[in-house]
Amino acid sequence: MSHIDDASTLPVSWWKSTASGAVSDCVEFGIVDERVVAVRDSKNPTGPALLLSYGQVHGLVAAVRDGRFE
Repeated sequence: MSHIDDASTLPVSWWKSTASGAVSDCVEFGIVDERVVAVRDSKNPTGPALLLSYGQVHGLVAAVRDGRFE
């Protein structure tokens, strides 16, 4: 896993889940290439983004769905 300091510099189209709240608690995803997905805080589009593999994103989403985060 790596990161980038300013997510707005990535040449991606960002999207968030339709289940996300309208104002808070939202993360956005952007496909960087065939191996990497960027994840950022939707409230801070010029802040950092995590750069994750597809497998890491799958694991993150599964953990959230399973309620492994408070």
